[in-house]
Amino acid sequence: MKKLSIVIPCYNESGSLPNLVQVCREACGAREDVEFIFVDNGSSDGTQEIFKTLLAKPENAFAHLMHVPINQGYGYGILQGLSLAQGEVLAWTHADLQTDPKDVIIAFDQFGTILNSGQTIVKGERNGRGLFDVFFTASMSVISSFLLGSKLWDVNAQPKMFHRSFMKHLDVAPHDFSLDLYVLFVANRLGMKIQSFPVFFAKREFGEAKGGGNLKGKYKLIKRTFAYIFQLRNDIKQGKR
Repeated sequence: MKKLSIVIPCYNESGSLPNLVQVCREACGAREDVEFIFVDNGSSDGTQEIFKTLLAKPENAFAHLMHVPINQGYGYGILQGLSLAQGEVLAWTHADLQTDPKDVIIAFDQFGTILNSGQTIVKGERNGRGLFDVFFTASMSVISSFLLGSKLWDVNAQPKMFHRSFMKHLDVAPHDFSLDLYVLFVANRLGMKIQSFPVFFAKREFGEAKGGGNLKGKYKLIKRTFAYIFQLRNDIKQGKR
């Protein structure tokens, strides 16, 4: 069994894939206790074919490919990838390389002991962002924390990491970008510790952000997030959560 599985969902990220696989290979190095699982999350830009070509190379045997035929959301792709994972510790990060996949392995080596206890979630906290993005994140964090009565900060920062025993709490997890919020909310309800570590947030080189990169995206993210928060509050009141 692997010690660490890293899931990377990819939706129409074909331009990033050769660099992504190379960066992940370099991060993994000669380690045999780490696996990467790339998820083609219903892409329509040739992602599956590119991955098949890249992962057929012997030097890329560190990675596996999960194909989701029809995109059912960011969270769905991650959950599908996690279902294939063999690691004791599970993690995910983004395909756009705005956060370095190597950060996941650095965090695992730093926090591996507490992760194995099953009582801690480890997450990134983004540095190097513009003032508007910092203000947006802070505002969303404060409002979400107030509405859910749960301390939440930089919810969408990557990576997220936890012991595989936490998976039993994700059976009703949302299939969209609310997955990140749900994981932190559940961890707080269980009395788990949320340990943050700094990650540098770089500029996207290829494609476009799927979850709030521009004003239009941020508006959609706000609508989705608050719709899910109120749904979650209602479910809690009705005893469904």
